[in-house]
Amino acid sequence: MLPRYDPNDNEAGMKLLEDLTTNAHQVQQQVLEKILTQNVHTEYLRSFLNGHSNKKLFKEKVPVVNYEDIKPYIERIANGEPSEIISAQPITELLTSSGTSGGQPKMMPSTAEDLDRKTFFYNILMPVMNKYVDGLDQGKAMYLLFIKPEIIAPSGLMASPVLTSYYKSNNFRNRPFNRFNVYTSPDEAILCPDNKQSMYCQLLCGLVQRDEVLRVGAVFASAFLRAIKCLEDYWRELCSNIRTGHVSDWITNPSCRNAVSLILSKPNSDLADLIEQECGRKSWEGIIKRVWPRTKYIEVIVTGSMAQYIPTLEFYSGGLPLVSTMYASSECYLGINFKPLSKPSDVSYTLLPNMAYFEFLHVEKNHEQVSEEIQCNTTVSDKNCTQKEYKKERMELVDLVDVKLGHYYELVVTTFTGLYRYRVGDVLMVTGFHNKAPQFRFVHRRNVVLSIDTDKTNEDDLLNAVTQAKCLLEPLGFLLTEYTSYADTSSIPGHYVLFWELKMKGNNDLPELDEAIMEQCCSIVEDSLDYVYRRCRKKDNSIGPLEIRVVKHGTFDALMDLCVSQGSSVNQYKTPRCIKSEEAFNILDARVVGRFFSKNVPF
Repeated sequence: MLPRYDPNDNEAGMKLLEDLTTNAHQVQQQVLEKILTQNVHTEYLRSFLNGHSNKKLFKEKVPVVNYEDIKPYIERIANGEPSEIISAQPITELLTSSGTSGGQPKMMPSTAEDLDRKTFFYNILMPVMNKYVDGLDQGKAMYLLFIKPEIIAPSGLMASPVLTSYYKSNNFRNRPFNRFNVYTSPDEAILCPDNKQSMYCQLLCGLVQRDEVLRVGAVFASAFLRAIKCLEDYWRELCSNIRTGHVSDWITNPSCRNAVSLILSKPNSDLADLIEQECGRKSWEGIIKRVWPRTKYIEVIVTGSMAQYIPTLEFYSGGLPLVSTMYASSECYLGINFKPLSKPSDVSYTLLPNMAYFEFLHVEKNHEQVSEEIQCNTTVSDKNCTQKEYKKERMELVDLVDVKLGHYYELVVTTFTGLYRYRVGDVLMVTGFHNKAPQFRFVHRRNVVLSIDTDKTNEDDLLNAVTQAKCLLEPLGFLLTEYTSYADTSSIPGHYVLFWELKMKGNNDLPELDEAIMEQCCSIVEDSLDYVYRRCRKKDNSIGPLEIRVVKHGTFDALMDLCVSQGSSVNQYKTPRCIKSEEAFNILDARVVGRFFSKNVPF
């Protein structure tokens, strides 16, 4: 299922993509047949199919599942039982998802062959970019890539985030030369376990090779903006390193230091002066284009929750296109953007039919006139629209080639690595077709209300955290009457903001707020959020301290008035647990009477 081709051969790459998308139905049938034939005797499939690798039987008998349904099987493997529980191929590692369950990361099975599938996926991206952007083989990419901490399961299997797994694999470290994918960062800097040292060294290498940089980026917009913040904080020190030809002494990781020293090689006062001149200006507007003048585009994911960073990226970019090339998850890599220079709001992904077997649960909107980006119970739209909810009308699944233009679906995958009819949790809208393969716009994650980096906090998790915190206030006679949340990305790193409306029991008077108690409430909320949030706060420093803003009595009535004025029904109105519109934010923020931050880093 993995056709081989030379990644340096653009014509062969485009022909391969055309063949895959033209024959999408046939490829999907071959994928399902291979998965069933290979895994029909696993414990999981045997319980439904009784040893028959029949595709019709598969659709009739194998249930559609969530993570909680398959968690016991994966935990058994993590605890040392054989891979044959779910996969005929040996499971070589577990991939920790950014989604969570019970405060711990989800674990997805992975195999050695799966690394080859990811390598194929990464290689096939460049022929599409080369179709739209010339000369990408005439320089380098300043891609800022990082690894994260790993966990060793009781079985001895390593459990790590999907990108960490790939960057540490032989597929990445021993990759063949590809003239379209030459990085300014040495592998030793990418693989440095200290993210601060890694970030600094990768920026230093990017600055030293300034004249060769044709494109810049990171996987997520949030990570790229953290790099800009690092440049803001350290540009004087970086210039000093360039001027002296000496890496700062606090860079102590030996392999990283040695690799960067080779690139730094000798003093360069002219380059240091030039960077100092640009970074020393009063405004950093357009700083990317000024510091790296040959840059053709910025490659970062700006769809989904990352869309909140678009205005900040545009400020720094100097008019450079923002390019989202790929759509992937911990479960499997999924699709690519065939029109990479399209506006972020117009980005659609074409699912590659050889990556997994795809099915789709139909999703309906309660109100046809509503903007599709906004999930009603979690957000308020700043567009003139009514309240909306996505609801599941039926559990009927349709195949990849049978989805309909303009319809909404939840993605269900059957993978080569042991997931069968698994609900990924992404809601997608069909925007068109590339040959016979449908193109999808990412609408939202199911139930996710807050996200700053790789964290994905859903409504239930937020409610649980707020419930834990308000227990501190209730014995003091305080009542939390309403709350909502907001992902504040106006500074780097971004942070969660909770708006709380409080009153005293028996009256509507605003209570006198004890700063220490409110700060403790902030900490309790953080401690109650999931593993990924806590990791981003403690290990990655990619999320700032959580903030509670207390608002005066009547604030949430004003928020309801806004929603009703925009078409919401008074009878059906529910307080949104997350706000995204500027108008709604302004209503809340104008009525703030107290601001409190967490003083502790969560465990």
